[in-house]
Amino acid sequence: MSKEHAFFIYLLERYAEHKGKSTQTVLGEWERLHLTENIVQMYERYHSERLQNAFDDIDEMITSSR
Repeated sequence: MSKEHAFFIYLLERYAEHKGKSTQTVLGEWERLHLTENIVQMYERYHSERLQNAFDDIDEMITSSR
């Protein structure tokens, strides 16, 4: 498993916990909105910042994708 995908799983689990949702629900939403690959590609930025910054960025992507 690549470091990007390992971090993606970590981020998915922390984001789901932060939102009080299951990882399946969050992953389903990200996939439905075609955000999954974009989030994986943000590894360099997300893993070097506070998780809250990644959460805020993901929330913004979700809002703009709807």
